[in-house]
Amino acid sequence: MANARARSQGSSHRHLILVLLVALLSADFLLPVATASAAVAVAAEGDGENRSARQWATGKDEGELSAEREASAGGSVVEDDFAGGFGSLDSMLQWAIGNSDPGKLKEEAADVQKLSEDELLKRRVEIKELMEKLKMPSDADLMKIAITDLNNSSISLEDRQRALQELLILVEPIDNANDLDKIGGLVPVIQDLNNANEEIRITSAWVLGTASQNNVLVQNQILGYGALGKLVKMGYSKSTKEAAKAMFAISALIRDNVNGQEAFQSERGNAMLQHILASNSIDVRLQKKAVFLVTDLADFQLNSENSGLAFLSEHVFLKLMVDMLSRFDLDLQEKVLLAIRSLLKLPSTDAADLESLGLDSVLYRLGVQLEELPSEEQKEYAGEVDGLRREVQALFQQKLKQGTAAAAA
Repeated sequence: MANARARSQGSSHRHLILVLLVALLSADFLLPVATASAAVAVAAEGDGENRSARQWATGKDEGELSAEREASAGGSVVEDDFAGGFGSLDSMLQWAIGNSDPGKLKEEAADVQKLSEDELLKRRVEIKELMEKLKMPSDADLMKIAITDLNNSSISLEDRQRALQELLILVEPIDNANDLDKIGGLVPVIQDLNNANEEIRITSAWVLGTASQNNVLVQNQILGYGALGKLVKMGYSKSTKEAAKAMFAISALIRDNVNGQEAFQSERGNAMLQHILASNSIDVRLQKKAVFLVTDLADFQLNSENSGLAFLSEHVFLKLMVDMLSRFDLDLQEKVLLAIRSLLKLPSTDAADLESLGLDSVLYRLGVQLEELPSEEQKEYAGEVDGLRREVQALFQQKLKQGTAAAAA
C-alpha cells in the first residue's frame, strides 16, 4: 500500500510539475530560482513527514542549514547542488515530458492555460516548494556536515556519536572512503580514538576499519596519521567490545599492506596479540579475532614471500598457539589449527621448535577428544575439524622430517 501510494503521489507530482511548467513557460513567466538551493531537504512527500531513512548528523537546525546553503549558492541553482535533482527548468521539463502520459498531459495543460495570473503565481510558489522537497543532499554533503560536527568541540556526545555513525554508513562505498581525507574527515575521526567516552572510541575505530577495508589508499592515509599506535593501545582495553573493534580496525588496516604490517611490528602489535592469546580471562570471541589475524598475517607472508614478521615464528608465540588447542571450543580449535597450518608453511618456522612444545601429543589428544563428542550435530562439525587436524599433523611430520634430513646433511 505504501509503495502504491508513493507511486500515485509521484505521478501526481510529475503531472503537476509538467502542466504548470508548460503554462508558465508558454506565458513567459519565469520561475524565480534564487531560493531553490536555499535549504538542504531530505526527500519527502506530502507535508514532509516521510523522511529519508538517512538522518542529518548535525546539531544545527534546518533553518541554519538553509541559510548557509543559500549564502554559499549565491542565489543560483547549480546542477551539482541538486545532487541528482534538476539544474534548471528546462531539465525539469524534459524529465516530466518523458515520464508523463501524453493524453492526460494535453488535457491538464489546457486546463492550466485557463488559470488567471494570480492563480499562476500561486502555482509557481507550489512548484518551487515541490522542487525543494524533491531535492536531496549528496553523500559528500552529508559527510561534510558530519565532519563539521566532529570538529565542533562544544557538540554533545549524542550528536558526536550520531555524526560518527553517519560516517560509518557513508564510507562503505569505496569512492566515499577515498574522499574522506580530501574533505578533512580522517583527522577528527582519528582524534576521537582518544575520546574519554568509550562508545565514541569504539565507533571511531569502526569507521576507520570500514573505510580501510581492501583499500590501500585509505590504509596508507590512516597509517600516515599514526592511528595504528592508538588502535594497538585500544587492543589492551578491559572492555571486550572496545578491544574487539580495535582488532577489527587493525586487521582491516594492515591486511595485505607491507607498510601496515611493518608499522604493526614497530608499534609492538605482537605484544598485544600475545596479551590477548595468553589470558584465560579474556573473552574467547576476542581471542578468535586475534587468531584469525595471525592466520591472515602468516598467509600474506607466505604469498608475498615477505619475511618481515619474525615474531610469527618465535618460540613464545608458537607456544601460545599450541596451548590454545587444549581449550575445548570447536570453533576456536578450528581457527587455531588453520593458524598453525599457515605458520608451518612459513620457511622461518622450525618444526623442531613445535616438537619441543609437544604439538604431536596435543594433536593426538585433540583427535581423541573429537571422537568422544556425544551430539550428532557436534560430530559432523567435529569430523571437519578432525580432517583439518590430520592435515596439520601430516604437514608437521613432513616438515619435521625435512628438518632432520637437512641437519644430517
